[in-house]
Amino acid sequence: MTSAPPERAKRRRRARPKRLLKRLGSRRMRQQVYDLLDQGSDHPVGMVLQRVIIALIVISVAGSVLVTVPALDARFDDLFATIEFAAVVAFSVEYLARLWVAVEHPPYREMAPWRARLAYVFSAGALIDLVAIAPFYLELAGVIDLPALLVLRLLRFLKLARYSPGMRSLADAVQSERTALLSCLMFLIGLALISASFMQWAEHEAQPDKFGTVPDALYWAMITLSTVGYGDVVPITTMGKMVASLTAVFGIAMLALPVGILATSFAQVIQRRDFVVTWSMVARVPLFNELPAADIADIMRYLNSLSAEAGEVIVRKGDAAHSMYFIATGEVAVEVPGQPVRLGEGHFFGEIALLKRSKRSATVRAVSKTKLLVLDAADMQGLIERKPHIGEVIERVALQRISSEGIGKNGDLASKELRLDEDRDDGA
Repeated sequence: MTSAPPERAKRRRRARPKRLLKRLGSRRMRQQVYDLLDQGSDHPVGMVLQRVIIALIVISVAGSVLVTVPALDARFDDLFATIEFAAVVAFSVEYLARLWVAVEHPPYREMAPWRARLAYVFSAGALIDLVAIAPFYLELAGVIDLPALLVLRLLRFLKLARYSPGMRSLADAVQSERTALLSCLMFLIGLALISASFMQWAEHEAQPDKFGTVPDALYWAMITLSTVGYGDVVPITTMGKMVASLTAVFGIAMLALPVGILATSFAQVIQRRDFVVTWSMVARVPLFNELPAADIADIMRYLNSLSAEAGEVIVRKGDAAHSMYFIATGEVAVEVPGQPVRLGEGHFFGEIALLKRSKRSATVRAVSKTKLLVLDAADMQGLIERKPHIGEVIERVALQRISSEGIGKNGDLASKELRLDEDRDDGA
């Protein structure tokens, strides 16, 4: 009897490492799924997954539009049903997967798992994902009719915002200027009420059916202020025409105001995003990562843009090395002996060219349409002459790399340098 408790204690001690390993394995898998879903553009499998989801969104939305055409619905009814079923299954799996990995989102990492998932359920992205699959299940339950079902299906188009930097930038612009836009809306409502009141006063006797009350005239005011002008309700008295003219002039000003606010904010968001992307590319280069923020900003001012079509040679083996390159978008192949090395968005090559005029040790060719940022050695040398401390840091780091890692012996595209660059990305 006395040996039972020690035996149970031993079993618990033996089971504890297994439970720990199981928990770690589950967390590792959850992190991998999170990376595929939210950081997919940095992983080949994640990139394919994102493209499949985007294709399903487009195809399902197109199917929801075409199914409203009676001739097409009668002919391709089974095809539309298959597309809808495949889309719902894929979107349901995606929704459940995102719910599972919600605890890995930076805003929720400090929360308890159940609280993190609850917070995610009520986020804008999760609500859009839920709307994308809800019509199918509501239809199965007999809760919703066909017209409302089609309207909700078309809301799947909003899922593209997760995969479109442009749509995310527009949403950020609206979010950052929400106070100004709300003020414009309040001003528009006030102006519409004033215009409707004057128009009701001017036209209520001549057209009591159209301008008999302020709410009736409010329809005309909103249409006029938005510069649409359907023409179904128009003033016929002299005073009414004067009110209409002033309302139309104010409408042009009201239309320009929010458009100008959004355009300015959108441009600022794009500039900030490009700045952050460019900053991260420059700061990760070993030659520059010890420089302070102000010096990195100085280097960024000398970057020039270069576009290359698929198959175009960017640098050729044996040519003089005079620039280094940052890959902003696209992919390049470095034709080194053996299997070519591919470098994608965020990678760089040619850094040793900033310090020594060596020959290119490999040909670099664009695999797809690629946008690069180019830093010429001459521009960098001019900056170093004006700010010698930048040159001292760069030269010290370069000498350490060349002496300790053997980089640069065969030029600025040595295979060891490329391997180190890839290893840094794998470990990041």
